[in-house]
Amino acid sequence: MKEFAFLSGGRGKDKAWIITLPDNAGFNQVPEESVARVLTYLTSVPSQHESDTKFILILDRRLDTWTSVKTTLQKIASFPGNLHLVMVLRPTGFFQRTFTDIGFRFSQEDFLLKLPVVMLSSVSDLLTYIEEQQLTPELGGTLEYCHSEWVIFRTAIESFALTVKDIAQMLQCFGTELAEAELPEDMFCIERLLALRTERYLQLKEEITAVTKEGKLLLSSFEEPDSGECSQEQQQERPGDWETVNRLLGQLREMETAFDGFWEKHQLKMEQYLQLWKFEQSFQESAIEFLMGQQAELPDTGDSVPQVKQRLKELESLDGLAQELIGKAQVVILHGHQLAANHHYALNLICQQCNELRHHCDLLAEHGKRKQLHLQRTLELHTRLQQALQCCDEGAYLLANQQMDKCQSKEGAQKALQDIERFLESSSSYLNYDPQALQDDFESVLTPELKCQLQAVQGKLDSVRSMFESRQCCFRRLLDKHVRPVQLVAPRPETPPRAKSPLFSPKHGKTSCTYGFPAGNSAVRQEEKGLGWHVINELIETERVYVEELFTVLTGYRAEMDNPAMLILLPPVLRNRKDVLFGNMPEIYDFHNKIFLHSLESCLGAPERVGCCFLDRREDFQMYEKYCQNKPRSESLWRQCSESSFFQECQRKLEHKLGLDSYLLKPVQFVVFQLEELLKYSTSCDGVQELQEALVAMLDLLKSVNDSMHQISITGYDGDLSELGKVLMQGSFSVWAGHRKGPTKMKDLARFKPMQRHLFLYEKALVFCKKREEHGDGYDKTSSYSFKHFLKMNAVGITENVKGDHRKFEIWYSGREEVYVVQAQTVDLKMAWLNEIRKILFKQQELIKGTFAQFLCGFHSAAEAFLLAHC
Repeated sequence: MKEFAFLSGGRGKDKAWIITLPDNAGFNQVPEESVARVLTYLTSVPSQHESDTKFILILDRRLDTWTSVKTTLQKIASFPGNLHLVMVLRPTGFFQRTFTDIGFRFSQEDFLLKLPVVMLSSVSDLLTYIEEQQLTPELGGTLEYCHSEWVIFRTAIESFALTVKDIAQMLQCFGTELAEAELPEDMFCIERLLALRTERYLQLKEEITAVTKEGKLLLSSFEEPDSGECSQEQQQERPGDWETVNRLLGQLREMETAFDGFWEKHQLKMEQYLQLWKFEQSFQESAIEFLMGQQAELPDTGDSVPQVKQRLKELESLDGLAQELIGKAQVVILHGHQLAANHHYALNLICQQCNELRHHCDLLAEHGKRKQLHLQRTLELHTRLQQALQCCDEGAYLLANQQMDKCQSKEGAQKALQDIERFLESSSSYLNYDPQALQDDFESVLTPELKCQLQAVQGKLDSVRSMFESRQCCFRRLLDKHVRPVQLVAPRPETPPRAKSPLFSPKHGKTSCTYGFPAGNSAVRQEEKGLGWHVINELIETERVYVEELFTVLTGYRAEMDNPAMLILLPPVLRNRKDVLFGNMPEIYDFHNKIFLHSLESCLGAPERVGCCFLDRREDFQMYEKYCQNKPRSESLWRQCSESSFFQECQRKLEHKLGLDSYLLKPVQFVVFQLEELLKYSTSCDGVQELQEALVAMLDLLKSVNDSMHQISITGYDGDLSELGKVLMQGSFSVWAGHRKGPTKMKDLARFKPMQRHLFLYEKALVFCKKREEHGDGYDKTSSYSFKHFLKMNAVGITENVKGDHRKFEIWYSGREEVYVVQAQTVDLKMAWLNEIRKILFKQQELIKGTFAQFLCGFHSAAEAFLLAHC
């Protein structure tokens, strides 16, 4: 079908683009929707690179009829662009021209309201509005236009634009894939993934290069020739084609530049991620901690010279391995410094691990030197003890081999005496040494076993010295009296005096003073004495009142719940629930009434025993923890029925001014207050140490109760919290989850924001919770803790110092599979937590050693029994 509209590239005097509707007999059969689509497309071509584009329509209807003209004007009435002017070349036939003039005259107002229409009689009239260089030859102009060629170029441009769009989508998909894909967990897969992504990047670059080449080739087809053979009027102008292709090429260049920048950053991140994996693998393969464990397992003492020499030999072997590992660790540290110097994204983690590795190297070298010195000193002590025993053996051998028949003469006795004196002179350094000085000299290596050996050797030396002195005395008497020598026997060695242990020193005499009052002015002492006794009496009286109040509550409230006469007043919600409302109050009453009150009363004559009274019963006070853990349930039940007639009647009978809820945990806090008051007047005499320890014990009790109250607010834990042991500490911290094994995404590498966590330290686990906002108001206001995860303490390790903040410390789990940096609010709080964690880890280590020792003991016993049975 012949074209019914085209955009030739010509323009009017006001730069409006010309759209020509040539003479087409089949135009009236074209659907209006098709006309609208074609016009929309033609107006969009120049509008892509110009704003406020105007158009001129030329309707060539010289061979047509007035009906066709009218139909055409109606179809273009809803022109999609800024229509500046419509020029109609009216039919040239006499009758059709007449009909057109008459029809247009009658319909002129209708058309002019919608379109700016100008009726032209001939092409010459058209030239008065538009220059001939802007018109095609069929309209009397010189502008060359080939519609089939125009369609080919427009198809090429549209194809190029679609290709550019596809390239943009591919780049976007590739970027999303790089950001969202999970990174592998081993170096080989990471290297393989980086190689595949690099290959994909190069493929995309080749596609961008090919499309750019295609666009440049297309752009060159629109450039005007440089030769002067054609005048400016003869040159063909294609509206917007050059600008469109050039704009698409610009977009392609921008995409390529952005893509190159993105890939450069991604490649750097991937390479740094691979470097971090290699660094961490080298860090883990350093095996310094394993060697430190082996070094720690090697005892720094021994029971004999051969055993100590063997351990020195083993330590020398470990030192050789240590030097080799320290050399490798220095290479790892150097690698870490190089990564840090290149601004690695995990700079803090790398520096932290370098510092940790350097610290472990220093500890390994320091512990090795200290253990070697300790073993060398132990070897020196064993050598001296061995030499002393050898001296004793030589002396015993000398005495045993002296021939008594030769000693009966003067010469024989003199020779025997000389032998004894020579031995005493040569062995004087052993026989006359100061045991206390030797203990002081080797105090750093003395163990209970070595002390026993030292005392045994000293006893043997004393025995030998005594025997020589006795024999020496006998021979001298023979020489002096020149009489027949008597039969000599070796005297029984005297029991050597027990060596005094340097661990004990003489006790100072007790200072005589009145309990709780320093020496000084007698009037002041009497006044302080009265105050001190007043506080003691008040403490006992408070205990009595407390016991009485507990008794009235149990008999006046709890027992009344089983009274048939009161059953009618008892709310249904309270029936069979007295254990919930009162908890273990009967147990508390029995303890105070039968045990603790009597203990306090026994202190009236000996006030210095008050502290011991509390310390001896510190375990019994743990029953308050159970009472407080039940307190939320008790309070919830109380609030449901506090206004019931049952409680009002019980309170009336007891003549209590306060309700049942007033008799709760106040006495424990009041006891602590009484201890503090008593401690003020007991600062310089017997019992003050016990009072201070009692105060600490009671404060620890309150802390334990407070911790347990927080524990019962933990939600979401799938298990029994009591199986984790006792709550030792709890508090809120800022926590950073460090690099650990597991799926990692590129977008996770820059996540350094801390998490707010509430930590609970149990004897067997460290529990991480998230504190929820307090809900309720007034009396009902409570907090809850949402369980997140926990770490078993038998797999936990700590690093006490973290670079950058003295309040931070590190908790690592299962060989650093998981690492958490924890920041306390203060340095003191951090040290308190570290001390508790160290205690737990030390107890675990002692438990393991004890279990192993029991196993060895049982094994040796079984072996001895087996040998005895088969010998």
